Amino acid sequence: MSKHPSHGTGSHWLFKFIKFLNKKPYLLCWSVDGKNWRLYAALMARKKPLTPSSDTLHMQRILRVLGQYGALSRSELAEHIGLSRTTLSEVTNALIECGAVFVVNTDADQRIGRGRPAERLALDPEAGQLMGVDFGHGRVHVSVVDASHNVIASGGIRYSATSTWVQRIDFALALIDRLGEETGAHFGALQGIGIGFPGPLSQRMAGGSGDSAAGLHRTAGELVCAAFADRFDAPVIIDNNSRFAALAEASWDSSLDTEHLLYLRLSDGIGGGLVVGGRLLSGSSGFAGELGHVSVDVGGLPCHCGKRGCLETVASVPAILARCQADGAAVTTLEKLRTAVGQGDPIVDNVLRNAGRAVGRVLGPAAVALNPSEIVVGGELVDAAPVVLEQAAGIINYELLPMLETAPRIRTARLGDEAGSLGAIVAMFHQSPLLASYPKPSTRNPSVPARREVS
Repeated sequence: MSKHPSHGTGSHWLFKFIKFLNKKPYLLCWSVDGKNWRLYAALMARKKPLTPSSDTLHMQRILRVLGQYGALSRSELAEHIGLSRTTLSEVTNALIECGAVFVVNTDADQRIGRGRPAERLALDPEAGQLMGVDFGHGRVHVSVVDASHNVIASGGIRYSATSTWVQRIDFALALIDRLGEETGAHFGALQGIGIGFPGPLSQRMAGGSGDSAAGLHRTAGELVCAAFADRFDAPVIIDNNSRFAALAEASWDSSLDTEHLLYLRLSDGIGGGLVVGGRLLSGSSGFAGELGHVSVDVGGLPCHCGKRGCLETVASVPAILARCQADGAAVTTLEKLRTAVGQGDPIVDNVLRNAGRAVGRVLGPAAVALNPSEIVVGGELVDAAPVVLEQAAGIINYELLPMLETAPRIRTARLGDEAGSLGAIVAMFHQSPLLASYPKPSTRNPSVPARREVS
């Protein structure tokens, strides 16, 4: 029996390339933010061919029924779903093989008369089906969901901002191993992996240099896609991690749904995401939401993007720590910053208020232009120093004076550090209405967007 993707209506894209993949030792990777494909040699050989022997829609219906009613026999499933015995047997066997469903017992204790006891099937609560991986400048966070999209494992680990991508991948894989040991979750049946990267992703950018491995010179995006596909033998998608976080804030919890959202993440770097008219925007080149590189001080500090005075040079965690130290406050870590905030350190407070005003000068005009119903600011900085959002809100409201009666709600992010990894999972099952007009894979002009920010 073959291995199946089971992550929603978007899975049809994989089927188009199945015959090709079975004949070639290639990895198929696509970018959520781009319109393009790229097929490139992977350091892997598929363990088994991918063939769509049954309809993914039937799989989803079976998973929903098992999630709602618990363990059921195949005949009971047939009554709920209305499939023929042949089709039901084919689909359930596929789900058992991919690890989403397992046999828990039989109905022998309930059976009257003769006849072979029927197997009862249930969702495997420890089988990871979709994985989201959020690489930040100085940390990686992983979330894993089961077939019912319940989170069964989640956690993060920090690394140096100067770490190479090979090292960052090693940290991520070690974290996944640890999460499996701690939670009992297993990842041999993963149906898809979403990768969030810091910085923009676009096919129009010049190729950045990743790490060299096995004589191949690849972009960081290619390197990570290949490493995860090699390890887990699953389809991989990749996009900007802040955009994924915006998607999660707008859609992960039904109570959070919004059609107009402006998102900003203040962390080791700064990124953003835009939901306009119920649609997650990527822009013509994948740069939509790159608010961290809006200039707030033309004569300010140099930014790694090549400009000066970008918001990231003022309001990112490293920038604030450096400014505090330059002004005389012994604040070298985020925890020390949190402590200084609690103690009311005047130097730290001044630095944070300046950073908050800079954030407001970026979000205010954006709010005037986009008219969002919510402005969401996330990241470790806002959690450690609420005054940043307070200052930003004042500037934003000033910019919105002509339309204050319809001013957006300004709030901190609710999903915390796992927002990016959860958004990557949402993108994997591609069922959110927010993704209706989001660029989908195309077979034309195959290429994976190159990354500019690599180390």
